[in-house]
Amino acid sequence: MVNFFKLSTILSLTILLLLASYSPLMASSSSSIFDHLIDQEDNEEYVLDNPVPNPRSRSSRLLGSTNVIKKGTHCNPLKYNVCNGVWANKGKSFLHCCKNHCRNVLQDKNNCGRCGNKCKFGERCCGGRCTNVLNNVDHCGKCDKKCKGGVGCEYGYCGYA
Repeated sequence: MVNFFKLSTILSLTILLLLASYSPLMASSSSSIFDHLIDQEDNEEYVLDNPVPNPRSRSSRLLGSTNVIKKGTHCNPLKYNVCNGVWANKGKSFLHCCKNHCRNVLQDKNNCGRCGNKCKFGERCCGGRCTNVLNNVDHCGKCDKKCKGGVGCEYGYCGYA
């Protein structure tokens, strides 16, 4: 009986420590802990189709332009804004400043097509539209993954059966 109490006490303390370590993540974002961790791991960069002049550098045109922006770069829509309505990656990305961070509204599931438009469970942001990828033969499991002729898409897999 004493061992049971010791084990339950240790388990309770471990859970409390885990929750305490995640609490800054919860307070800093309205999204889930999972979304926050995924954003941190994603080191996606956007190569701008037309470099944007950098207001901090006045000496040289070549050095004074920004042509690469990392996902989540801080931006301010009221001041100089490097990523509001900017095309990148040869027209495959369209950047907007959402909650002071650069987001690709053509692929971001939390800002699909426009800032704040979240896709539902089982959907991905494909070309700026929330698309069901669980049973769509043109977007099976992910955007633009087409199933071969006559093969259906179930649970995000072509020919699942």
